[in-house]
Amino acid sequence: MTHRLGATIAACLLLLGIAACGGLDDTSDSAARTRTVDTANGPVEVPERPERVVVLDTGELDDALALGVTPVGAVTTDVDSEFLGYLGDRTDGIEPVGTITEPNLEKIAALEPDVILSSKVRHEALYDQLSDIAPTVFSENVGYPWKQNFRLHAEALGLEGKAADLMAAYEAKAARVDKALPDDTVISLVRFVPDQTRLYSDKSFSGVITADVGAQVPEPARGADTFVELSPEKLGLADADYLLTSTYGAAEDTEQAAITKSGLWTNLDAVEDGRTGQIDDDLITGIGILAANEVLDSMDSAFAH
Repeated sequence: MTHRLGATIAACLLLLGIAACGGLDDTSDSAARTRTVDTANGPVEVPERPERVVVLDTGELDDALALGVTPVGAVTTDVDSEFLGYLGDRTDGIEPVGTITEPNLEKIAALEPDVILSSKVRHEALYDQLSDIAPTVFSENVGYPWKQNFRLHAEALGLEGKAADLMAAYEAKAARVDKALPDDTVISLVRFVPDQTRLYSDKSFSGVITADVGAQVPEPARGADTFVELSPEKLGLADADYLLTSTYGAAEDTEQAAITKSGLWTNLDAVEDGRTGQIDDDLITGIGILAANEVLDSMDSAFAH
């Protein structure tokens, strides 16, 4: 009898303690809760709402910032020690952790992340080491599947609803740009990079955006893997209703000056008719939803001429 009474009193005291604290706190163990995300490397358990995120590519940085998450660490590109310019002060406070091609594992570990975002195409060889540091969410590829990657990043961060709203806003903007274009419009994006001039295909970041505004890339680039290389003798392949250009790194490290002064370039229909425009190359490098929205703005400006 005494034992039962003692147990009853203890139970009551426990209940009173819970009530005094406002009941069971749903957030008290939120850091310990996990969700399973399907990734390019199989199912990965991540915290319900990660708070210390490290990103190892430009698309992952763009997407995280778009979703309102400021990573504790991020890589930079191989041609610049700063984060991409179009991101502005959104990157304030982010610790650089190496470059895309050479992430610094010691710096990453020191930041004690609770999730790492990257892709197999960039860092497959480092997956095991990264996974030893924190749950690591890899997409399969970059660029062309940027929309799927955005949704994956949002899922890893527990922000699927916000991602859906952002994607709907992007699609609405693309539809507005589409209305300004005639049917069957062809748009070229020529990118000058060191030792190479590229015409981007429909299977690229910019190619997806081109399709989203109801346009096509030039026929020689359709179906190609990301881009086709343009030799000076093949510049005619880039002719289109609109010709957009960008430059990766310093212009003097590319053949941009020589190519754009050549007769083969100046005789392109789009160039002769002034149907050209420039796109900040950081946007082409960005491969995330913030960059995609700004590419739409650049296209809209070019089409207005």
